[in-house]
Amino acid sequence: MNLGDMFKQAREMQSRLSDVQESLKNASVTGESGAGLVKVTLSGRYEALKVEIDPLAAEEERAVQEDLIAAAFNDAVRRVEAMQKERMSDLAQGFGLPPGFNLPGSLQ
Repeated sequence: MNLGDMFKQAREMQSRLSDVQESLKNASVTGESGAGLVKVTLSGRYEALKVEIDPLAAEEERAVQEDLIAAAFNDAVRRVEAMQKERMSDLAQGFGLPPGFNLPGSLQ
């Protein structure tokens, strides 16, 4: 591969990375706890978009509610991280990069 081809591939990778970052930013993921009693929806940039509390959870004492909200938020964070990792891995594999290769500019 000559130098021109390498630069062309680098530009293409940068463009596709930008596309993936934009799709992650616009994606949303919902985490839950208490068998769905509490749900937290985050954007791909970890911004809280929505919190849903089932009326059954509202009957619980405050400490239980707080634990359920924290657990749902943490579940949503893990799901955002998994989504980011999957999309970045797909991008890296599309360019023949080895598994686990960290692309610069991820949203993490």
